[in-house]
Amino acid sequence: MSQPTRRAPLSADLLPASGAWQPGDPAGGRKFVGLGADRAFVLEGGGTLRDITVAFETWGELNESGTNAVLVCHALTGDSHAAGPSGPGHPTEGWWDDLIGPGRAIDTDRLFVVCVNVLGGCQGTTGPSSIDPSTGTPYGSAFPVVTIRDIVRTQAAVADHLRIDRWLAVVGGSMGGMQALEWGVMYPDRVGGVVAIASTLAASPWQIAFSSVQRSAIALDPKWRGGDYYDAAPGDGPHQGLAIARETAQVTYRTESVFATRFGRRELDPLDDGFTPWQRFQVEGYLDYHGAKLARRFDANSYLVINRAMDLHDLGRGRGGLERAVARISAPVLTMSIDSDVLYPPHQQETIRDLVNGSGGDARLVEIHSPDGHDAFLIAIGQVADAVVPFLSEIEKATS
Repeated sequence: MSQPTRRAPLSADLLPASGAWQPGDPAGGRKFVGLGADRAFVLEGGGTLRDITVAFETWGELNESGTNAVLVCHALTGDSHAAGPSGPGHPTEGWWDDLIGPGRAIDTDRLFVVCVNVLGGCQGTTGPSSIDPSTGTPYGSAFPVVTIRDIVRTQAAVADHLRIDRWLAVVGGSMGGMQALEWGVMYPDRVGGVVAIASTLAASPWQIAFSSVQRSAIALDPKWRGGDYYDAAPGDGPHQGLAIARETAQVTYRTESVFATRFGRRELDPLDDGFTPWQRFQVEGYLDYHGAKLARRFDANSYLVINRAMDLHDLGRGRGGLERAVARISAPVLTMSIDSDVLYPPHQQETIRDLVNGSGGDARLVEIHSPDGHDAFLIAIGQVADAVVPFLSEIEKATS
């Protein structure tokens, strides 16, 4: 059996330079709203954007009083397709499909649910793969730095477009939880409840360190070309760098015990005929699969932009510190930790609870028991639902 001369996470010859959605592709469930046409959208870091398109999806119906709307915020490589099947425009089923829908924890029989693709993303909202109206070519390396606060401002524009004055709740896990917390601080009068799962008030040095390695993997791929690769032929884009970034992240999303149980030391490439440098164990094949899967549906530059926005997340920046920032949250807060999460460890959610309560707010903490690590907010749906259902019910009663 011939062995590869090097470990290649994916067959790049079948892949476009970017997996970004583009105008003209099937829209699926996406809807769009534009902003920044009359005046520039000024970013927190000083950059500007014009003629921004924001993609979002909705489920259920907005009631006459506009009081049943829930904003669901996605994590790093998510998008607006939080619920629903795969199909034209959506290569995968909704990333929280088991939680959102008729009769589910976030019940679309009575709630109007909205999910917005984040600014800097690659699934319909303006990002590095989008056309810069000033040049007629993709932004690429010219796309500015964005922050979680910039992302939340675009979500507020979607709320205005939908005539939603106040969300019943803003819900999210990981980076989605960062957005939910920022909503509570930036727009306290527009939020009835905040649900932040496996998230944090500010990115930690540990999280930033892993993010830095992931970004370096992309930037060191020679086919990244400094961020200007959109005219590259299929197979000639920065797929390897993006795949390695995803593989690194995937390790932090799970746990040693899960890897040991699922893979052990089982081989993918047989070792019986002698050793070569790049024979793989099954766990390596698992990582390769996830790297290739992301490269087919995501954009390397978007990964860099959004990943950096997560590093810059600090609720206390420019607000006199975390204590003063959380004091602005007037809505009840549900934060959830995962006992096996090494990336966003439980002490970070304990801090959310303690600081909110210490400022006179109302925060409660629920712990998810799961061996699956950070990814448990996407896997342990039953436990997430058990906490979310009564919390939303409480808020509905308080606002009725």
